[in-house]
Amino acid sequence: MSKIITIKGIKKNFGENEVLKDINFSVNTGDVTCIIGASGSGKSTMLRCINLLEEPTSGEIIYNNQNILETKHIPAYRAKVGMVFQNFNLFDNMTVLKNCILGLRRVAKMDKETAKQEAMLNLEKVGMLPYINAKPKQLSGGQKQRVAIARALAMKPDVILFDEPTSALDPQMVGEVLEVIRRLANEGLTMIIVTHEMAFARDVANHVVFMHDGVICEEGSPKQIFGNPQKPETKAFLSRFLKG
Repeated sequence: MSKIITIKGIKKNFGENEVLKDINFSVNTGDVTCIIGASGSGKSTMLRCINLLEEPTSGEIIYNNQNILETKHIPAYRAKVGMVFQNFNLFDNMTVLKNCILGLRRVAKMDKETAKQEAMLNLEKVGMLPYINAKPKQLSGGQKQRVAIARALAMKPDVILFDEPTSALDPQMVGEVLEVIRRLANEGLTMIIVTHEMAFARDVANHVVFMHDGVICEEGSPKQIFGNPQKPETKAFLSRFLKG
């Protein structure tokens, strides 16, 4: 497998507060990497650094053999390394279809009809085709998140980053979103997922990264991390899940 993203020595400071402390890991094409850890451990900040929504204080992010911190083509990079946010980030004044077309027209420079067909194809993939004329306020949280996933998929990304994709959802809606992500994993889409859904991470990921206090404390296969964690911090974090 070829490496698609490599994180080297990433640090991130907010003033005097060092949130990320020398982060190093890599993602291969087809990997489903789940990042777990307590709130405040730096998971979402790391994801936002990968997408350049936060600029790392130091370090390198290598994508397709190029340090993207040195590139001037950030919109093109974000189109290929898409992001799905916990709060959906849909445009409330646009229909579902227009939300999915916008990036295709502005970033991918697609003509209107091609963009519409591409958007509809991906809305169908996530089960949202019947809602193309709805506005976000008419949708449930789970439906909004599926639209956000379709919008990211429409750009034909190499990687999709998911930042706690179910944390803003009512419990009964969590399953429908996780099922969409599970199907994408089975199709071989490369994904990095920050999640607090431990059973989902164990079942879907092929690589699990446990973060603690701004560092990667332990990483490995789901079998290693959930079945035989080595670090006391990992054991303590997983103790409630493992007992359940």
